Parts: sequence; C-alpha cells; structure tokens
Amino acid sequence: MTYYQIHQLKEQGFKKAAIARKLSLAWNTVKTMYDKTPEELEEFLRSLESRQKKLAPYRDYILGWLREHPDLTGAQVLDWLEERCNYKEASEGTVRNYVNELREVHHIPKLLNQRVYEAVPELPMGVQGQVDFGQDTPMTTTGERKRVYCIAFVLSHSRFKYVEWLDRPFRTEDVVRCHENAFQFYGGMPQEMVYDQDALISVSENAGDLLFTAEFEKYRKLRKFQIYLCRKSDPESKGKIEQVVKYVKGNFSKNRTYDNLILWNELTVKWLARTGNYKVHHNTKKRPVEVHALEKQHLKPVSSLFSFENSLTKSITRTVHKDNVIRYYGNRYTVPAGTYHPNSANKVHVSRSEKEQLLIRLKSDGVILAQHTISKEKGKVIRDPAHKKEKGTKSALLIHQIKEFFSDHELITWYLDELKQKYPRHLVDQLKVMKRSIETHPDQIERGLEQAKLMNLISANDFRDIVYSLAEQSGNIKSEAIHENTKFDHLKAVERPIDFYVNMMGGQQP
Repeated sequence: MTYYQIHQLKEQGFKKAAIARKLSLAWNTVKTMYDKTPEELEEFLRSLESRQKKLAPYRDYILGWLREHPDLTGAQVLDWLEERCNYKEASEGTVRNYVNELREVHHIPKLLNQRVYEAVPELPMGVQGQVDFGQDTPMTTTGERKRVYCIAFVLSHSRFKYVEWLDRPFRTEDVVRCHENAFQFYGGMPQEMVYDQDALISVSENAGDLLFTAEFEKYRKLRKFQIYLCRKSDPESKGKIEQVVKYVKGNFSKNRTYDNLILWNELTVKWLARTGNYKVHHNTKKRPVEVHALEKQHLKPVSSLFSFENSLTKSITRTVHKDNVIRYYGNRYTVPAGTYHPNSANKVHVSRSEKEQLLIRLKSDGVILAQHTISKEKGKVIRDPAHKKEKGTKSALLIHQIKEFFSDHELITWYLDELKQKYPRHLVDQLKVMKRSIETHPDQIERGLEQAKLMNLISANDFRDIVYSLAEQSGNIKSEAIHENTKFDHLKAVERPIDFYVNMMGGQQP
C-alpha cells in the first residue's frame, strides 16, 4: 500500500521530500521505492530477507549482555562493542534497532527504575506559596522571536496565581520586587515560600543548612517568612508551581504576539483574571479566585513597599579590587585611583538609579564616589577618564574620604578649602594627619571642627590636638593618638653630662 501511495503522489508531481512529509515516512524509504517497479521492489525485499545483518556476528554477545542487564541501552551496547570487540562499523541508530529486535524476539523487556509518586496532601489556608521561573520566545510584531522571562507565584491551597515578565534575565533585586508585587496582589503573605535551588536566592545547601544570597537574606529577615528549598531532582516539592509555569506558557504566551513589555504584563494580568484564576481548577474543582477570597483572611499582612526598598538598597556592597575596579553583573567598573588600600576593608555601596546609572559610594547614604552608565554587555571594563592616576588624585581621594565622616558638609568643605590655600605643597600630609585623627577619635570630630573654626586654627595638627583634648576630657583617650610615627619609639637618645656640651661650646661651667 505504501508503494502505491508513493507512486500516486509521484504521478501528481510531488518530489521525494514532499512525499516523505505528506506520508510521514523516512526520506530513505521514499527513495527506495520512488524509482522501482513492482517487480524490482519485490526482488529487493527478498534480498533483505536473505541478507545478513551487520551485527549478526555479535548476536550472542549482545544477547548475553541484555539477559544479564535488562536495562542496557543501545548507546551502552555500542560502547561495549567498541571496548570489548573492537567493532566500530555500525552507527548508534543501527545498534539501537538491532537491540530492539532482539528484545522483541527473545522477550527481554527493558527494565526501567520507575519513581513512585504519591498525591501530596492539601495544605491549610495561608500556609504555603510556591515560586518558580520560566522563559518563552513569542513572535514579535516585526516577525522576529523575542526571549522573555517570567516569575510565577501560586498559593498552594487556593491555586491563586501571579505572574510577571521581564525582557532580560532576572536579578536578585527583580526577584525581591516581584515578591512585593505578588504580596500586594494577594493581599497578604503566606507563612512559607517554596523555591528551587536558584542562584538568585540561595548560595548552597549543606546538609540542611541553607545559605542565601546577601540581598535575599536581607529581604527574608525583613519579611519574616519561612523558606523551603527543594532538593535536587525533587519536582514533587513544587509540582503546583511547575504546572503553573507550564500553563502560562501553553495557554497565555503560546501563539501570542509580543509588542512591548508593559503591554505584555498588562495582558498577563487580564489573562489571570479571565482564565488563570477564574477557570475551575482540574484538581480542586473550584475557581481559584473564589477560594482566594477565603484564604486571603489567613494571609499575614505586609507593610509598605517604600520603606523596605530603602533598606534593601543599603545592603548591596561590592569589593574594590587592587586595580581599582568593582565587579557588577559581568562587567568591571572603575573607581578613582587610590580607592583600594591594602590595609582597609575595600568595600563600597552600589545602587542603580532610575536612568540605569550605577552609583558607587563609600557609605550607603554618602556622596557619590563614581558614576557609570550600566552596560548591557558582558566582560567589559567600563572606565571613567577622570579615575586615572594623575597629580592631585591622592589628595582628592583623601578629601572625599574625610568628607564622608562629617554630617556638616558645608563646614568641612570650608575647612578643607582653607587647608588647600594654606598648605598647597604639603596638603597630602595635612590630610593624612587629619584622617588619622578622625579614625582614632570619631566621636569628637564634629565638635573639634567647630572649635577649630571658632579659634581660626587652620592646621591638621591643631585639629588633631583639639580632638585629642576633647577625647581626654570625655575619658576616651588613646595615648598613641598624637604620635603620628610610632615606628621609632624603641629608639632612645644618647644621654651625656652637661659638661660635655659646655666644653663643646667653648664656655665654662658656672
């Protein structure tokens, strides 16, 4: 029958490839029958019956392996043929087909280690929520494919869903922001959140001891919800959310045209209201939106988003490397030359502005040390020409560091400007003395600066003495504060009798 179908389509003008697609046949099968007459085909089929297969000489070997190891795969058989019989003439597909024939003839079914599944008991209201990520490539209005990424949330009891999309991979701050949006959407927060072992959330899991990323750990402590990380290869723990991601990709984004991210998210919310949360769930046989109306009363209330975001921004830090750069999402960004110091913590605070600018500060709420446009590429060094080592760079960095310690920026700016005018050649030395005094007695520097201005003492040494005096009065004194160079303290001056000096000067002792 297949032969006559092929030749009927051939008479209609179909080519071999078109016939193979139309009849769902292999191209080689079509090629074999395409140019043969019925007599030639019959003779060819008879030759197949008498033709010996390539692997026939190794039949007993393969049959013995299959009986001893019923779960053996065709790929393993091919490897064993090469290893034990030095046979390399057959392809993997040929070996696989021959193994399947032997299994069928000799009744050796392939044994599979099937996993035992069981239904997970339903959880009470407000107890658990699950989170997972997904991605899809919808067609755009310009006829191209666009990769988009989503994060999905579901309440385990009601199956009430929330989904949000991005046109780039998620970062930890995006994950946190989406959590806040989901809790606002739900009208509260469950007691426990279930996650996969994602790098945005967790660093590692060591025998049950969970280590989270710094940003997410900060968020977890602020919101005070419990976390359950699924074990590797354990989809049952978060099967509900995996079904949600599959549902979103199969029912919402499939065959939908992508225009822009804002519209895409708006359409998602409408889809949730119309379909995702409204249709009857196949397991619970209830509408998630109706069950959520009851579950909402059992969720924990959440505080305002604004105060949280402010506290989160302060927690993001980066290390300054010895070449005066910081690493941020696959790129390196420069800071002023001299920022790195071998004997300091070399930590800076980074944040993103609304205009996609990377702001770098020595303190979370301090003045900006460096500012860069965030690059969308990877492996780049983003430089600011002003950060190169030039004359005056060291003094500029010291001035910046000193200003960070004072709340009265106007007063300290005036004092440092006066130092510049009075000690142009020794400004760096003056700033070092002042910085050491600040680090030694930080509680007295504000009053010390006021006293220095009041008495018009424009000198780092005078400022140091004032700060030292104030510290002494407060009972918080360190004896080494006024000693700038202590590495010579072990040396003792030679003591001579006074007669020695009198004779040297040519005088007489009275």
